[in-house]
Amino acid sequence: MVVFPKQSHSPSPQSTMPETTPPIIGLTGGIGSGKSAVAAILRDLGCFVSNADELARASFQDDAIKAQIVSWWGDAVLDPQGEIDRSKVATIVFADPDQRVRLEQLTHPWIESQRQEAFTNAPAGVRALVIDAPLLVEAGIDEQCDAIIFVDTERNIRLSRVTTDRGWDDDKLQQREDSQLSLDVKRKRADYRVSNNGAHNDLLEQVHPILNQIAPLVES
Repeated sequence: MVVFPKQSHSPSPQSTMPETTPPIIGLTGGIGSGKSAVAAILRDLGCFVSNADELARASFQDDAIKAQIVSWWGDAVLDPQGEIDRSKVATIVFADPDQRVRLEQLTHPWIESQRQEAFTNAPAGVRALVIDAPLLVEAGIDEQCDAIIFVDTERNIRLSRVTTDRGWDDDKLQQREDSQLSLDVKRKRADYRVSNNGAHNDLLEQVHPILNQIAPLVES
């Protein structure tokens, strides 16, 4: 088991969550590092998870956001069913940082609103609220977190995953990573690190004690 605890930090006053809510855990790491696998483990251990990728996809279904995107880039970004084609939008925004910022300024407030609503309505008794967000640090969402877990995974493993799951090559992975903060910055921002280079059980053995530190179980 490889667990690297770092000095914890206090919640930021920018957080809008009431003090009586469970702790908020943020997940960060490289593309293809397996943050979703860590989120799934935390969910199985009694946490409530908000997935930013799922919310980002849902944001494209919002009428106002969809209309704005089409007004910027035309019907060429629509698929045959008339919905936003995320791959076409991605091609535009990752080729032009200004366009990426414009899209983030449009979608991030919607995503944040949905996440806050979900957290407010989370089931009673959850151990922690988890934010699984690729741009956790870049978007300043880390300031809402009581603890941050960095998922550390070797690059060759991450490349293999995104090649299999997304059809990316090395150049595309590098392009996407170049658009984000460096892994060193994210790693230093974290309170805990887990290694995700091996089997699922190895990851579970790392995540479980971390959760016990962040949100200890209270004996009845």
